[in-house]
Order: sequence, then C-alpha cells, then structure tokens
Amino acid sequence: MPRLSSSLRVGLLTCLAMLAFAANSLLCRMALAQTSLDPATFTIIRLLSGALMLALICGIKNRFSLRYGSWPGAIALFVYAAGFSFAYTGMNTGTGALLLFGAVQLTMIAYSLWNNERFNLIQTLGFGLAIVGLVVLLLPSAVSPALVPAALMISAGIAWAVYTLMGRGSTQPLLVTTGNFWRSLPLLLLLWWWLPGEGGPAMNTAAISYAIASGALASGAGYAIWYAVLPSLQSSVAATIQLSVPVLAMLMGWAFLAESITGQMILACLATLGGIALVIRYR
Repeated sequence: MPRLSSSLRVGLLTCLAMLAFAANSLLCRMALAQTSLDPATFTIIRLLSGALMLALICGIKNRFSLRYGSWPGAIALFVYAAGFSFAYTGMNTGTGALLLFGAVQLTMIAYSLWNNERFNLIQTLGFGLAIVGLVVLLLPSAVSPALVPAALMISAGIAWAVYTLMGRGSTQPLLVTTGNFWRSLPLLLLLWWWLPGEGGPAMNTAAISYAIASGALASGAGYAIWYAVLPSLQSSVAATIQLSVPVLAMLMGWAFLAESITGQMILACLATLGGIALVIRYR
C-alpha cells in the first residue's frame, strides 16, 4: 500500500508539472503575441518573479538558503528561458514546439543510452507512437524558420534537457530550484543590450500579469514540482512524458484562446498520450 501511495503521488505531481509547463508556453505566447512586451523584458520578469516566489515559499517554511543549487543549473535555466522567448519572435507555435521537444528528446535519450537505460519492445513502440502523434499534431502548422531563431530554440531545448537531468539527483528540490533561480539573476544583465531603448519596454497590466504568472507559477512552482519527481523517473521516461506538453498547450489554447481543434488534432493527441502511457506502464 505505501508503494501504491508513492506511485500515485509521483503520478499526480508529474501531471501537475506538465500542466505548469504547458501553461508556461501559453503565457509566453500570449505575452509576446497579444501585447507589445519584448522577449528580453519578458525573460527578466519571468526569472525575477520566479525567484521571488520561491524565496517566499522557502521563507514561509523557514528554509530559505542559497547554499543549494548550482551555477551550471542557473546557466542552463537562463539559456532555456532566454532562448525560448527570443526564438518565438521568429517562428510559429508548431515549429517552435517541434524544435524544442526534438532537442529535448535527442539530448535526454542520448544520455539514457549512454547510461545503459533501455526501452523494452512495448516501450519502444509507445515512444514511436508518441513521436508520430506529436509530428502529426504540430507539423501542419510548422514552417521553415530562420537560422537564428531555430538555433535559439534548439539551444533552449538542449539547456532544458540538461537542467532536467541535473535535477535527477536532487534531494532538496525546492531549495535547489530556488538556488538556481537566484543564481540566474546576475545573468539577466546579459539581456540589457536587447531591452528597448528610449521610452523603455512597452508594458501594460496584461503583459506584466502574463510574465509574472509565467515566472512565479508556471516556472518557479512548476520546476520545483518537476525536480521533486525526477528522482523517481528514468531519464528516458522523463523525456517521453514531456511530449505531453504540446498536447496540453493545444488544449489550453482551445480553452483560453478559442483556438480551433480538428479531428486530426484529436487523433494525434490520443496517439501521443497513448504512446506515453505505454512507456510508463511497461517501464
């Protein structure tokens, strides 16, 4: 019974983390597409609000400390957040998701093979089904991106994979995530050159709200939850589970942005989620 309870807890927290990641994609898209907020300002507000939220949570628990986390973790977090924001100014949602999750998959699967983690036959079939579903879901809306935005999104995917892999050995996920966020703040000075010049960034209440929600909730709290469940997941399983994020983001776009959903998209979602279920069930 304790084992079942532990498995249920890991499953629920993993679902919550994936919802946070999908919400992050939605909020970023809304901030950059529906307001005049620039990607540099969005990234700064996102990481700063995430750091403050995590510090508040740790302070409530009387556990705030910067002894945890690492500079490599902070750099990976910064590269992901900045690359993600800047890349989406030069490509559409489908193209960005394909490049991002393709880079995440290749990096984490390569790491798992290097460490002798292997899929069994059913898991391999499930992984292939999930990949096919994701391509069917996103490829129709994808267009060939420019070289620089494509390179930025691939870099963001690799950085996120590295950040995820670093969290697998974490025994204090909340404190480690907090330390990584706070260490990333000095790196925000690198974005100074991309801030709008005279007149400052064009911000309004909606833009600031999207960026804060992305940082404090979808990023800060979501990443802490993800770090909490990573020690219970194989690298290959953790990589496959993240294929659910574009599916969830699509459903959120339908719910909050009135984006249309076709029969092809529904079948693609079922294929992706079904493939993920096979990987998890037969691990």
